[in-house]
Amino acid sequence: MEKRLAVIFPGVGYHVDKPLLYYSRKLAKEYGYEVVCADYGTLPSGIKGDAQKMYKAYEQALANVTAGLSDVDFESYDQVLFISKSIGTAVAASFDAINHIGAGQIYYTPVEASFQAIGTEGIVFHGTGDDWAKTEAISRECEKRGLPLYLTENANHSMETGDTLQDLEILQTIMKETRQYIQSFTVNGKRK
Repeated sequence: MEKRLAVIFPGVGYHVDKPLLYYSRKLAKEYGYEVVCADYGTLPSGIKGDAQKMYKAYEQALANVTAGLSDVDFESYDQVLFISKSIGTAVAASFDAINHIGAGQIYYTPVEASFQAIGTEGIVFHGTGDDWAKTEAISRECEKRGLPLYLTENANHSMETGDTLQDLEILQTIMKETRQYIQSFTVNGKRK
């Protein structure tokens, strides 16, 4: 029996029990992944639009995750999947690169700075109404890396529009794509 691990990297204000991370966690469990949620500790507030504060929050989050996951023997797992949101996308990509894990990556609403660490493995979700990241920049960076990008018209940084029923449809579409990625990675994903 293969051993599988999924690590959830939340956003600053988007915790692991919010819809995108809650349901993607459930999907990972359905495919036999043990789930661990990364803990950043208390991060600075008011980081939106302040590159210096955002970088400081990222550094602090990465340091706390590195300490918090230090007991995890990633080598003992056949597949490792990282599911991340917002600033968590930068933390997940950096942690993967630094530790040479070769994780599958599901990136929900990455901030533009995340692409300093994001590699060529994974899938990206972005809303065109996201005021944390410009759609043109996200599209360009995904194209450079050959990453599949799923755009949702008018969706904000939480992949929501303000219309509850439409938001549920968006969530269902995102979870179908997420499930397809998890299924494919579980079957084909190879550790580096």
